[in-house]
Amino acid sequence: MSNAPVLILLGPPGAGKGTQARMLEEDFGLVQLSTGDMLRAAVAAGTEAGRRAKSVMEAGQLVSDEIVLAILKDRMTQPDMARGIILDGFPRTDGQAAALDALLAANGQKVTAAVSLEVDDEAMVGRVSGRFTCGSCGEGYHDEFKQPAQAGTCDKCGGTAFKRRADDNAETVRERLKAYHAQTAPLIAYYEGKGVLARIDAMGPIAEVRQALSSIVGQVAA
Repeated sequence: MSNAPVLILLGPPGAGKGTQARMLEEDFGLVQLSTGDMLRAAVAAGTEAGRRAKSVMEAGQLVSDEIVLAILKDRMTQPDMARGIILDGFPRTDGQAAALDALLAANGQKVTAAVSLEVDDEAMVGRVSGRFTCGSCGEGYHDEFKQPAQAGTCDKCGGTAFKRRADDNAETVRERLKAYHAQTAPLIAYYEGKGVLARIDAMGPIAEVRQALSSIVGQVAA
């Protein structure tokens, strides 16, 4: 597994990290590791780290870096990791990045590419606050950029119930962008210093961003 690519997607809320990660899964067979999904799976599986995470979450507290890293370590021992991974939502800070480097090094690995999806903040406010999803299958839509072909009916599963995240409103999005720039943006400098950073203009059409990402991943996954 030591030669499997490890890709990190950096970018503020609404930059398209989740969408692009799913496309990279399709195009290259990489596995998207979302921190939230991993936490939920570990809790459901009842692993030691999952049990620790559950008690912390039930107390209404944030799960520590130590627990997240323990869950990530468990997940990376599973056979599907052999094709390579995309980390989405982790690391978020320099400290997490250094801990991730140590975890990977113990496994004979390192981050092969960190891709910064670069966007305009005000455009992000409009992009995020217009998002909604199918309540049945989770397919994503947008008020402006991606309406269902038939109004009120999901293109993918035919469902008619849609939902919006409560924090996908303009005021909250601006606060999340502020937090991103304060906490996560320094990671751009961190990975640039390691010589693994690539930047992509993520304001263009999804297909263009996909092509640019595929070009980068094609080089490191070869």
